[in-house]
Amino acid sequence: MNNRTATEAIVETGNSEDPLGTRLRARRRELKLTLKDVAEGAGLSVGFISQVERGLTVPSLSSLASIAAVLESHVTSFLAQPEGKSPHTRHNQRPIYAVDKEALSYERLSTSFPGSVLNSVIVHEPPGYRSEPIQHVGEEMFFVLQGAITLEVDDETTVLEAGDSIHFASMRRHSSWNHTTEPATILHVCTMDVFGDNPQQNQEPGNRAGHLNHHT
Repeated sequence: MNNRTATEAIVETGNSEDPLGTRLRARRRELKLTLKDVAEGAGLSVGFISQVERGLTVPSLSSLASIAAVLESHVTSFLAQPEGKSPHTRHNQRPIYAVDKEALSYERLSTSFPGSVLNSVIVHEPPGYRSEPIQHVGEEMFFVLQGAITLEVDDETTVLEAGDSIHFASMRRHSSWNHTTEPATILHVCTMDVFGDNPQQNQEPGNRAGHLNHHT
C-alpha cells in the first residue's frame, strides 16, 4: 500500500444503487427464509442479521460470505472484489476495498487454482471497531502486522500486538476488537471461501453455507 491511509485508498465496490441490507432482505424473502434460518445457517445471531438488513451495522467479509452462501448467492452479488488471477501481489498495486468505508477494509493476497483451500487478505481495522461473533467450519490464523487487537475465541480473550499470531479452529465462536486508538493491520488466512471462488466447498450435506446447523 502507498502512503495514503486505508480509508483514503478504498476503491468503489458497490454493484447496485440499493443498500446492501435491502438486497440481502429481498433475497431472503425471495427464498422464503426467516431471519432465524439465515442466522443459524451463517453462524451469526438473529439480531445481527436484522441489523444488517436494516442498515444499522455492516458485516465483515467473512460474515457477508456466510450470509450470501445461505442465500444461495455468490458473494460478488453483494460485493465486488478483486480477482486473484496472479500468484503474487505488489504492495503498491493491490486495491483496497470494503463492504463499507466506515468498517473493515481489505487487500486480497491469495489466488485461486484447482485444489486451493487457503484464502488470505490484509485487514485494516479502524480504532474501536468490534466484529460480530461468528463460527463456521474450517480454520484461520491472524498475524498482527501493525497496531494491536483483542481476539475473543469462545471464552478466551487474547491481546495480540505487532508480531503476534493466533491459529484456531473456526468452529469456535470468535470475534475481534481494535481496543486501541490507532488503526490495526492484520494478515488473515482462512479456509472459508470469502471470495466465492469455490462455492462447491460449502455445499456439503448437513453443512449449509459451510456452517454447522446447531449453533448456540
